[in-house]
Amino acid sequence: MVSTSPPRHAVVVEDDADIRGLLVLVLEQLDFVVTEAPDGLSGVEAVRRTNAELVTLDINLPDIDGMEVCRRLREFSDAYILMLTARADEIDRLNGLDTGADDYINKPFSPRELQARIRALFRRARTPASPAEDPRQVDELERAAVVQQSLLPRETVRLEGYDVAGAFRPTRSVGGDFYDWYQTRDGMHLTFADAMGKGMGAALIAATVRAVMRSVADTPAIADAFASASLTIASDLDQSGSFATMFHARLDSASGKLSYIDAGHGLALHIPAEGTAQRLISAGPPVGILDGQHWPASELELEPGDSLVIVSDGVLDAHESLEDFVRNVEKAARTGPTSDDVCAALLELAPAATAGDDVTAVVVRRKPDATH
Repeated sequence: MVSTSPPRHAVVVEDDADIRGLLVLVLEQLDFVVTEAPDGLSGVEAVRRTNAELVTLDINLPDIDGMEVCRRLREFSDAYILMLTARADEIDRLNGLDTGADDYINKPFSPRELQARIRALFRRARTPASPAEDPRQVDELERAAVVQQSLLPRETVRLEGYDVAGAFRPTRSVGGDFYDWYQTRDGMHLTFADAMGKGMGAALIAATVRAVMRSVADTPAIADAFASASLTIASDLDQSGSFATMFHARLDSASGKLSYIDAGHGLALHIPAEGTAQRLISAGPPVGILDGQHWPASELELEPGDSLVIVSDGVLDAHESLEDFVRNVEKAARTGPTSDDVCAALLELAPAATAGDDVTAVVVRRKPDATH
């Protein structure tokens, strides 16, 4: 008989049904058995009943607030508590941590960031030894790795005034990371995505995403193209019970105008030649989470010397905080003389010896001597 690790239990304490459903999906992808609680009192009881190891806790609840829930939980539970809040002031955050919470995250949140925070919390615990590998599973992962590698673009982008590069380093578990690009008459299109899950299932979803996004390349408006593609992708995701985070962009090389849509990815940064790096905020949840979702497009202008940097959550996982992540990505982007060098430096932020997930990076840099 092959022994398996006991399941990890999590409790989601959240009164908003849509957000609660998203949290459940994110935690189930991390192999938690999840119990839902729509209010504070039922949340306390659920933690007591399941002996949960993780609690996601909304501050604003219909009965008792999250602060009080946290205090009550700490009377009997040593579960990791991750508080979710839409309040921006620092006092609420500090109060949450003072009552016994282990971390907090602001709404709206990126599923990638949430998973990275949870992984960081559980690094404190000793990782159990892995059971002996099943040869059939090894074979599936090898085949999934071939599919995943085949999704990466074979052509090099050669845009006058730009330096574009990408890099990908898989792990043995094989996730759903991929990036794709191709030149157009006016510049280039770029897609960066991560299908949730591991193995062949995630690789096949990633292949579907790539094919569908290429099929809408001729749709003039990026928002219309993404809306059409997401409907097709969502049907496949619904059948597999999965979802995909995506960043899709179109660059007009002459003007430097970049139109983009971020669906739950949240790990793209605009790094100007002068000034502070800005993280591009998600326009909505991942594809496959909610029916009828609309993702508005945003724009920025890449001035000479500016860079667009997109990384996977494998890079975020290697950092203890989002602030450290942004600082180190910006440092890597400003240090490398070429986009290839920057990609190599970004992968080094998540060393292969310790990385638990695929690590992927794409850099689009407008050369300093570019002119309008």
